[in-house]
Amino acid sequence: AAALALTCAAAEAEPALMAPDWAQAACQQWNRSATLMEGLAGEWIRNDGGKGHKVIQLYRSDCGESSRVELRIGAQDGKARCIYGGKRETATMNAGVDYTMHATTARWGEMGKGDYGPMRAMMFGRLEFTGPKMEAMGVMGPFEAFLLLVGQVPGTPACPGG
Repeated sequence: AAALALTCAAAEAEPALMAPDWAQAACQQWNRSATLMEGLAGEWIRNDGGKGHKVIQLYRSDCGESSRVELRIGAQDGKARCIYGGKRETATMNAGVDYTMHATTARWGEMGKGDYGPMRAMMFGRLEFTGPKMEAMGVMGPFEAFLLLVGQVPGTPACPGG
């Protein structure tokens, strides 16, 4: 009975997929990924518009644009490290530097399980994407690792804040 109570308490503590708490956990998961930290440490992370970091905003289309969360990725110790994960704080995105991605909850789940990668997701309109597309095309391995990261961070299907 105690184990069941602990399981229920842990499930209740799990944040909604793409809630600010989820984004904080996603930031920590990013920093455990050599593919992301080292694979994006070159030209990608240097293209930051002079602000010292890139912004990635994510949301679930079926939960609405107001549910956006934000990750900030900055160059630290020769790596592309996640330095912030949480609620959206950047009001104006720089489309030549920063990324906004959204998909339905079901599509994020499919991409997070590795059912398909970023090329197919964008080609078939399963992942809506704004940002430097040519830059993203040049880092498909890390981009795919990022989509898989979504599946590695536990999150409930309830809409954030709902």
